[in-house]
Amino acid sequence: MADTDARATIIDGKAFAAGLVDRVAAAAARLEASHGVKPGLAVVIVGEDPASQIYVRNKGETTTRAGMRSDTHRLPDTTTQVELLDLIAALNADAGIHGILVQLPLPGHIDSSAVLDAIDPDKDVDGFHVVNAGRLAVGLPGLVPCTPLGSTMLLKDQLGDLSGLNAVIVGRSNIVGKPMAQLLLAENCTVTVAHSRSKDLPAIVRAADIVVAAVGRPEMIKGDWIKPGATVIDVGINRVPSADPVKAAEGKTRVVGDVAFKEAAEVAGAITPVPGGVGPMTIACLLANTYTAACRAAGVEPDRLSA
Repeated sequence: MADTDARATIIDGKAFAAGLVDRVAAAAARLEASHGVKPGLAVVIVGEDPASQIYVRNKGETTTRAGMRSDTHRLPDTTTQVELLDLIAALNADAGIHGILVQLPLPGHIDSSAVLDAIDPDKDVDGFHVVNAGRLAVGLPGLVPCTPLGSTMLLKDQLGDLSGLNAVIVGRSNIVGKPMAQLLLAENCTVTVAHSRSKDLPAIVRAADIVVAAVGRPEMIKGDWIKPGATVIDVGINRVPSADPVKAAEGKTRVVGDVAFKEAAEVAGAITPVPGGVGPMTIACLLANTYTAACRAAGVEPDRLSA
């Protein structure tokens, strides 16, 4: 437990993610050498959203660097839902593609749920398909959403055995909150999922050995909500005006998490920064899921990828 006068250990997600990508690359090379299977990831992007374009480019570069097949399908925003579904059907049938990711958001005329549901669950490396959600809920092997998977890796690296710890997840989304709860239950934590309707949220959070913040509200969780010595995983990525009044007046912004970092770092035992904490784990876990999917398609037991 950290003393309340001491600053928390800063969990370096960027360094952990780099190590994970290296381990995935080595495991993928062994799979190809021993079984002739080269893991393949197909990323589909529709439209010209600038942030999505940067994210997709980074995914492609990291996938290639890991020695995997990387296919990027860039479609105009005039693409119809039928055309997109036809592409997904072709990727489902492509034996050289083991992971399919459709970059969100999609244009308004396309039903995102219908598109995500069309992906073969065994190639759903985002882990969003209802089949994978069900597999996670009942403890069967499946593909797990990347952000909760990466957050769990960081927690285990920091704390070791998580058994018996009280974990509070603030946020109940299908992308982070709910799968995070399932993963921590599997690690034998006592899990509470709190949300906007929870009564006395500060008191709930204050009882936690592990806090996972995933609400999408900038710096909502204050330092005095944190139990001394707790481990804090901040999933939030929020763009707010610059702290410099002059820069703010010029429209400059900065990125903050869902936790008031400076306050929380004076109390917590360990905490992820924003940026540089959970964020870098997303692409690394996407590659890990693609490798896992390739192994399962080949009937091979995946190598252990945790540090």
